[in-house]
Amino acid sequence: MGNSRIRMAAALAIPTLFLAACGGQDDSGTDAGASNGAAASGEVRVDGSSTVGPLTAAAGELFKATPEGSGINVSVGQSGTGGGFQKFCAGETDISDASRPIKDEEAAVCATAGIEYAEIPVANDALTVIVNTENDWAKCLTVAELTKMWEPAAEDTITNWSQVRDGFPDVPLELFGAGTDSGTFDYFTDVINGEEGASRTDYNPSEDDNITVTGVEGTPGGLGYLGYSYFEANMDKLIAVEVDNGDGCVAPSVESASDGTYAPLSRPLFIYPSKSAMQRAEVSAFVDFYVNNDAAITEKALFVPLNAEQQEQAKEAMATVVG
Repeated sequence: MGNSRIRMAAALAIPTLFLAACGGQDDSGTDAGASNGAAASGEVRVDGSSTVGPLTAAAGELFKATPEGSGINVSVGQSGTGGGFQKFCAGETDISDASRPIKDEEAAVCATAGIEYAEIPVANDALTVIVNTENDWAKCLTVAELTKMWEPAAEDTITNWSQVRDGFPDVPLELFGAGTDSGTFDYFTDVINGEEGASRTDYNPSEDDNITVTGVEGTPGGLGYLGYSYFEANMDKLIAVEVDNGDGCVAPSVESASDGTYAPLSRPLFIYPSKSAMQRAEVSAFVDFYVNNDAAITEKALFVPLNAEQQEQAKEAMATVVG
């Protein structure tokens, strides 16, 4: 991925609550754990990816329902992966949500500011191509057809569905997608157009995936892309397009994202806690809970859980974090 999947800037010697180590489960189905001291209190400040935001919010809700998290507020902003890293490297947040690994130039800004961090996978995503419910022709699109619609050369040129494939109807094509501060934009342009950031600009961009939902829902010839959880929450309003990467049409799903068959639009999602923030009990407790309750959190937020290898990577990262 260009950066290591689990990136540790330094070994963090901090007192961390091992929430999954004992105590069974609470009523939410998560590992409640037991604490020898009083529960922590305070605020955990998170910002970043609009895709990961709902997952972190769900983690915060489940965490707050445990004895360890009852006095802790987890605030979650959604300024996009790039916008989140800007705040994170400025020391304004404790954790950055990211739908892609941190870029070298972002890491350099953090390093200059003395911000050290860990990169921890928390879920997977099936980046989903969506169309309007009136669209009965684009049940499956090839990667080449997606490129034809989204590449820079398509700007002011590919404006009708009839231009995408012979036999498609004469219907105006209107595109909706992630804004340029979004990790979703970076990932999509990389795997579809062959270069991160390479995209036509005459589309409707937003860091808020709900705007993409509304746009495609209200436009018969609309097409967009967003995180799988947003599609799952709006299945009655949208149609998910199957994608053919050369091995046949594959629909986005928990299974196809987990086993990698939904290619090339399956991707891991991350959180980045900072070293200084992890020295606070409320932040270390929340991150530990996040890592050790992947199944319950992803189920609540309608995300794709980590596979066994990724779970091991996340736990290894946490083990390094707690020394």
